[in-house]
Amino acid sequence: ADELLAMRTGPSRQLLAVAAEEIQSREMFTLIAEQRTAYRAVMHAVERAHAADRKRVIVVTGGPGSGKSVIALSLVGELARQGKAVVHATGSRSFTQTLRKVAARRSPRTRDLFKYFNSFMEGAPNSLDVVVCDEAHRIRETSVNLYTKAALRTGRPQIEELVDIARVPVFLLDEHQVVRPGELGSLAELTAYAEVRGLDIQHVSLDEQFRCGGSDSYIQWVQRLLGLLPGGPEQWQGDPAFEVRAVDSPAELSGGLEARRAEGFGARMTAGFCWPWSDPRSDGSLVGDVVIGEWSRPWNLKGDRSVGGAPPSALWATDPAGFDQVGCIYTAQGFEYDWNGVIIGPDLVVRDGEWVARRSENKDPDFKSAKKVSDDEFGALVRNVYKVLLTRGMIGTLIYSTDAETREFLRGLVG
Repeated sequence: ADELLAMRTGPSRQLLAVAAEEIQSREMFTLIAEQRTAYRAVMHAVERAHAADRKRVIVVTGGPGSGKSVIALSLVGELARQGKAVVHATGSRSFTQTLRKVAARRSPRTRDLFKYFNSFMEGAPNSLDVVVCDEAHRIRETSVNLYTKAALRTGRPQIEELVDIARVPVFLLDEHQVVRPGELGSLAELTAYAEVRGLDIQHVSLDEQFRCGGSDSYIQWVQRLLGLLPGGPEQWQGDPAFEVRAVDSPAELSGGLEARRAEGFGARMTAGFCWPWSDPRSDGSLVGDVVIGEWSRPWNLKGDRSVGGAPPSALWATDPAGFDQVGCIYTAQGFEYDWNGVIIGPDLVVRDGEWVARRSENKDPDFKSAKKVSDDEFGALVRNVYKVLLTRGMIGTLIYSTDAETREFLRGLVG
């Protein structure tokens, strides 16, 4: 765990691979500051809930890299070792499948520790001691999907299922990572629900930045850049622990990441959902859908099978072969890598120093209907999308915009 904390200037092992070792062993992550507060709050709540036979809700909020997943996995590992009935749950297929893969390498039984938010529709109340809901900003209105049995289509809120299933439900979230319509995991929503139910609720805020080489200044810079914090965009002042560059072409972006990979670092490239997303050709080759001038790359795969040497979508962020495809918000969210390359597409551009969201340039089916997603909601969601994409790197980020005026604006801030 100490090695994880020291990974600022060298090639990093993935958080999830380290997590597998932590869950399997008796060594716990070295938690820092507010992370320890959150961890202790949950452990204390478990003791109190058992002694008083009363449910207690814990909400942990923090930005990218504040250590939410570190806390989540530390809790799951320790509570499981203590014999508690505990599971880890997310709303992300990529995140949960990757956790299952890396944590089950030495013990297939650990796969059962990792569930989805919609796994508890038929669960008995308080059948778990603790449910650790990581990436809880992705909680949806209900757990119903295309495959849900008719008998379970009751309209029961997903928050209710998660709160009911455990004596201590724990929610770890970042409200600026809500990126799809229907995602409603927030401190306000959880607090309101707990109050209606008459449940005790405790909130712990994580202020220290843990990913991005410890660069809290970069996280704040991104949030101000996108208007998610007050004050407006500001000049990047530099940070010895983190590098930011605005580049002039997609070739410069991919070439810069290639150079870092040659040095032994991990790297991935992502983009806004502004291009078509084709199925592989019949011969297994991938279509270069992300086309910018003469440069092109394929998206990550859609499905659960490897095709043409590319990894399945859930493993794009962790399989080395994922470097050759451009990732999207749905495969990148929840993951981290050393070097991060981001293509800001034509759905978010700068005009006269202000960001303008352009729905017509976005290809995400979830954003198409103006009845379901208003223009204001689209503007907020697309900024959250780019906030997530821009904060995946641990050592550095290269930024490219397809729009000339936006590139000039970014160069003025970064150089």
